Amino acid sequence: MKFTKMHGIGNDYVYVNCFEETVCNPSAVARFVSDRHFGIGGDGLILIRPSDIADCEMDMYNLDGSQGAMCGNGIRCVAKYVYDYGIVNKTDISIATKSGVKHLKLTVENGKVSTVRVNMGSPILTATQIPVVATTEEVINAPIRIEGNEYRFTAVSMGNPHAIVYMDDVDHLDIEKIGPAFENHITFPDRVNTEFVKVLDEHTLQMRVWERGSGETLACGTGACAVTVASVLNGLVDETQPVTVKLLGGDLEIFWDRSENLVYMTGPATTVFDGEIDLSHLDC
Repeated sequence: MKFTKMHGIGNDYVYVNCFEETVCNPSAVARFVSDRHFGIGGDGLILIRPSDIADCEMDMYNLDGSQGAMCGNGIRCVAKYVYDYGIVNKTDISIATKSGVKHLKLTVENGKVSTVRVNMGSPILTATQIPVVATTEEVINAPIRIEGNEYRFTAVSMGNPHAIVYMDDVDHLDIEKIGPAFENHITFPDRVNTEFVKVLDEHTLQMRVWERGSGETLACGTGACAVTVASVLNGLVDETQPVTVKLLGGDLEIFWDRSENLVYMTGPATTVFDGEIDLSHLDC
């Protein structure tokens, strides 16, 4: 199988061009190639497929083999791939995902895509649609008990569920302990991605993320979008200006246009290397 390793501010995936390749068991392939010791290494597998409703389709799998609906960093890399490798020859493109068709604007430098602006769509705030178990229609700054401690969280879906928790210090957080406790809490029927956030000022947020099915990652695009929406709802940032979200792998610029109810994400996409791997030992 031919592949390309790419990352969006450290959120790295193995990308496969399914215009040319066939992947018969994506879940098994995702588990194998994501292994950083015995495989290629990454946060998962993303298949770039033909689409009848968009320029291409993004089909993503987490490193545990579970299928994901949407990945903000991943979709920027898909956009870079299809332009750089000649599948599309325009700078305004559409990509189909399990969370709907997303529209992207590409910035090209020296013939290659450098940054991508993604229309991430409208945030979902209704508890039953996120989904999150709650007695209110929206969950904003609500209490939750995790490992015997009480936290407060805001729930947002950007096509996948997020719980946003504000803290004074995220650098010394024991995320390997608290992350799984949030992910698998009974409050979240489909598990949840959890963002732990420190407000630096009204234009800047620092976050760490525990992704369901993957653990802590260096970045999460949908998470940065959800964090920005939650921070506006909680009155913590200036909603009239883009917000810089600082992640372990780098920065993303997020803007929630409330007049349109659309979230826009801008960030880089990077190709690491191309390769080929033998999958004959997998059960297909």
